[in-house]
Amino acid sequence: MHASVITEFGAPEVLVWTQVPDPETAADEVLIRVTASAVNRADLLQRQGFYEPPPGASRYPGLECSGVIEFVGSGVTDWSVGDECCALLSGGGYAELVAVPAGQVMPLPSGIDALTAAALPEVACTVWSNLVDTARLTSGDTVLIHGGGSGIGTFAIQFARARGARVAATAGSAEKLQACAELGADILINYREQDFVEAIRSATDGHGADVILDNMGAEYLARNIAALATNGRIAVIGMQGGVKAELDLGKLMATRGSVAATSLRARPTEDKARICAAVVENIWPLVTSGAITPTIDRILAMSDAAEGHRVVTASEHVGKVLLRT
Repeated sequence: MHASVITEFGAPEVLVWTQVPDPETAADEVLIRVTASAVNRADLLQRQGFYEPPPGASRYPGLECSGVIEFVGSGVTDWSVGDECCALLSGGGYAELVAVPAGQVMPLPSGIDALTAAALPEVACTVWSNLVDTARLTSGDTVLIHGGGSGIGTFAIQFARARGARVAATAGSAEKLQACAELGADILINYREQDFVEAIRSATDGHGADVILDNMGAEYLARNIAALATNGRIAVIGMQGGVKAELDLGKLMATRGSVAATSLRARPTEDKARICAAVVENIWPLVTSGAITPTIDRILAMSDAAEGHRVVTASEHVGKVLLRT
């Protein structure tokens, strides 16, 4: 098969589409002939040498894929050769073939083709596990979604709206904020021109955000706490603004707030399977009904993964950048 290999740590050009051995498929895994994968920020970090794959995971980038099952391990009973599917991966999506535990494989939502489905696994699992499992988002909450124009942001806006929340989103341009509004965001904040703490407080009559989905990490920690409502919950899913910051426990305690930092990739296989099952049960019906529509910025050839990395690095996209085989 061919795969996009990180030849050395560095700029996007270190990604090279080349021939490599086919993956081995364990008894509890299926082998997927990949239709498409997608570029995630974690892939950029891995390319730069800052995000090591978990033990036993493929060394190739790619945390999600769609495709057709080509081989079924001896211990798998729920899938058959020829089934169309999409999957949450620990790595290896930038390739023609990938082996994945059967519990992380999901059927395509009704009405969604295999190419489009490549935009779903990572964002759907991240949003469910953080907004629901971790932050306990419920109807009537105000949720602040940082990076509203990103793949996760565009999905989270739609999911939170479908769940009955009031949605605030930050983005760095009028065009991205317009896209957020079209997806259902009620409060639009240009982080280049506005203080998001003042903006969310003003828009909520001083209440603040009940839930904050944060992709920035250290840079936003203090301001996220300042923007938090009483009993508010912060879910940190990214470190684009650094990894170390001072935490003012007094301010957090004053609001009875909480901060949780999560990673999807490093979770045990059983936990990922649980999340995937919850996504199929609770999110796929929203996709089928049209309440959530996958937001795809562009589709590139997988052999041109370097260009996909350049686009995401420059934040030129709204939604997902797909790589098709």
